[in-house]
Amino acid sequence: MRYPHGRPAPLCLGLLLLTAAACGSGTGAPADVEWAHYGGDAGGTKYSPLDQIHRGNVAGLEVAWTARAADFPAEMFDAATHGQSDDPRAASGACGSCHGSDLRFEATPLMRDGTVYVATPLNRVLALDPATGQVRWSFDPKIDQEQDYSEDFMSRGVAAWNDPAAAAGAVCARRIFIGTMDARLIALDAATGSPCAEFGENGQVRLDVGVGVNGRDVDVGDYLVTSPPAVVRDVIVVGSAIGDNRRRDVESGVVRAFDARTGALRWSFDPIPRDPAHPAYSGWTPEAARATGAANVWSIISADAERDLVFLPTGSAAPDFYGGERPGRNDYANSVVALRGSTGELVWSFQTVHHDLWDYDIAAQPLLVSLRREGREVPAVVVGTKTGMLFVLHRETGEPLFPIEERAVPASDVPGEAAWPTQPFPVLPAPLHGTRLTPDSAFGITEADRAFCRAWIARLRNEGIFTPPSLQGSLVWPGFAGGINWDGIGWDPARQMVVTTVKRLGMFVQLHTREDFEARLRNRAPGMQYTSQAGTPYGMSRMPMIGPDGVPCTPPPWGQLTAIDLSSGSVRWQRPLGTAPILAHVPESKDWGSLVFGGPLVTAGGLVFIGASQDDRFRAFDIETGEMLWEYQLPAGGQAAPMTYRYRGRQYIVIAAGGRSGIGSPGDWIVAFALPDS
Repeated sequence: MRYPHGRPAPLCLGLLLLTAAACGSGTGAPADVEWAHYGGDAGGTKYSPLDQIHRGNVAGLEVAWTARAADFPAEMFDAATHGQSDDPRAASGACGSCHGSDLRFEATPLMRDGTVYVATPLNRVLALDPATGQVRWSFDPKIDQEQDYSEDFMSRGVAAWNDPAAAAGAVCARRIFIGTMDARLIALDAATGSPCAEFGENGQVRLDVGVGVNGRDVDVGDYLVTSPPAVVRDVIVVGSAIGDNRRRDVESGVVRAFDARTGALRWSFDPIPRDPAHPAYSGWTPEAARATGAANVWSIISADAERDLVFLPTGSAAPDFYGGERPGRNDYANSVVALRGSTGELVWSFQTVHHDLWDYDIAAQPLLVSLRREGREVPAVVVGTKTGMLFVLHRETGEPLFPIEERAVPASDVPGEAAWPTQPFPVLPAPLHGTRLTPDSAFGITEADRAFCRAWIARLRNEGIFTPPSLQGSLVWPGFAGGINWDGIGWDPARQMVVTTVKRLGMFVQLHTREDFEARLRNRAPGMQYTSQAGTPYGMSRMPMIGPDGVPCTPPPWGQLTAIDLSSGSVRWQRPLGTAPILAHVPESKDWGSLVFGGPLVTAGGLVFIGASQDDRFRAFDIETGEMLWEYQLPAGGQAAPMTYRYRGRQYIVIAAGGRSGIGSPGDWIVAFALPDS
């Protein structure tokens, strides 16, 4: 989901690539166990085989160390208590010199070769001591904080690569890669933080070159990198985040692979066909193929080095909410696309939404797992979507492993638009998010609030999931910020279970003729986001459906933690996640959950760790039952996915605590937990 110029208001390789390092600590302690990739392994399982911390002792967890990213001015927080100061910038989440954007600390650190690496919202890279959190080195790419970006300042993490051909201890034999808000791919020496001079030009490759569409230049601040690149063998694969509702011919969503040593371009793949020889060209009109942008990969890419495959989660073609200038299914947009990692050759693709009109990007990292079927292991990819649907596909072919049906959906009534008549629905697992919301479903703390929400829903076009945007205004349910988003899915291989958050917040979307759009720009409604969708007949406005009391119009739970058995496709358990501080005075609200952003961590100790909620609490749940076993009040919102590692015999659980706009208190802490050191 992109918010151009505005936002809505209120781990050596082995099993799963998550293994012990080659040497122990030298003290007789067990060997170190790393967290080598953003999702633990290259397939994004968010799983660790560590079990030192388990269901029987998790209640004894305590803070082992804390560190600060230092992106916020120090005076904004009380260093003694980690509490916020009275500085109004802290309350707003604004960084001291940032222009038009907030800080979102959504990073998951890595632990490689005895060092923790974390990316800060301002794209700085910190190398920390795993036992103390002390900074060993830091690198600052010095992005322009005065530039207006189409995203908040963020980086979800870094990638790491060890050169098997390099001599041990050689400069840049071990590398850290980060993509930046100003569209650079930077390679750093993992030992020192110095740029690797032989990579690109003095350690960096510019990514905003050659991505203009329809003869246009790149708009500064609207072409960014917010997620870590993927590593497959000696190739670094990177996508882009694009402000995709400002016009039709935004930048290309091309995904590129660079040589990990030199930075030379190895291959590129554009989800939108520009060449008649492209496999999907016949599914687009020549004009649409020439002048449509986006379908980009802004989230996390997965890799299977053994099969030489990378898996791309693509987004919508531009713009999100009107597709009259891009008729057809728009193949490869809103899809998981499997490419040959060494060449970029297309292997297969599966589209989860045809002709997207709802901003239903695939936001979650494709999850690579091994399913047990009839006594054999089947390689699978699990695709979570904003609609709350899970598609389970064969990793080598893309064929469904559970049945999927094409079902009729509502037609568009907007002149010039032709919504695709059907959409894919998995039979199993069943959708995790409701697909119909009526006025009688409206929620409010008081009767007046509920009446407001009921009337709002009643006047919108509302025919259930996939109701197209309209000139009268449409209810988008599931909302485009919801379902299963970038924070993704965790996997328990022993139990064959996935665990994910599900977000439940309705959204309002309305299209406007050009004349009406200009009038509305002159009389902006509070909390409404307006984007021009230039190159189409219609502008657009949208906002979350929040009542006068600041509470969602959609019924609780607004955030839910759900476990699904992939042996059967059935839900094992689900429970509301978090509480909403605004409702602390309402006793019943403890069962309503809260708006959530932040992924799970699953461990062999039978635990699921997750922050995510509005109440800034970090929790551990029993993976068998969903029972909460431990919680801790973080110094700021845990809107990130936690990770774990073992260092010198001790297991640590680490989470970035920094919040994001509207969810979680702002800050820039990294907090590590462990059992008492004996």
